[in-house]
Amino acid sequence: MQIVNKVTGTAAVLDISNIDTDQIIPAEHLKITNKKGLGQFLFSNWRYDSHGAEVKDFVLNKAETRDSSILIAGDNLGCGSSREHAPWALVDFGIKVVISTSIADIFKNNSVKNGLLPVIVSAEEHEFLSGLNGKSITVDIEQQCITAEDKTIAFTLEPFSRYCFLNGMDQLDFILSREEKIDTFEKQQVRYS
Repeated sequence: MQIVNKVTGTAAVLDISNIDTDQIIPAEHLKITNKKGLGQFLFSNWRYDSHGAEVKDFVLNKAETRDSSILIAGDNLGCGSSREHAPWALVDFGIKVVISTSIADIFKNNSVKNGLLPVIVSAEEHEFLSGLNGKSITVDIEQQCITAEDKTIAFTLEPFSRYCFLNGMDQLDFILSREEKIDTFEKQQVRYS
């Protein structure tokens, strides 16, 4: 993972509740084990018609939001199955932050493990952010706030997740960074057993 202190980018608003992981990345694309290239299938049942042509009015197909790095979605984002392909597809597409009023736990954990920042805001804050489609906003991980149009919205990020983003680590990197302490502990355990 890369060190991430702040993400400034264009917001794409997909104000649909209960977007499940099958809508984020449909099942027919789960045969892929490589993360690269999954972005082309992100929301494929919504982004493309039955002939494979782009649906012009889908938010991620519009000129002003095609290159968005921040997705503002409706309540209960990432519900459904635990497929890790969902955050893979979002990240490969270029999305770095997802914002919602609630995010399914497994999806949230998979997102953090893959460098996708999940942010939860109140319904009132979500309503304000939903009016910013195509506009630039900043998500500051260190300060735990979103800044947009002279308004600042605080959010809370679980401390370990925050540490990982700020230090460019995933969970495995964190464990490996403690390898010397783990070895010392293991040697002591052998001695006492």
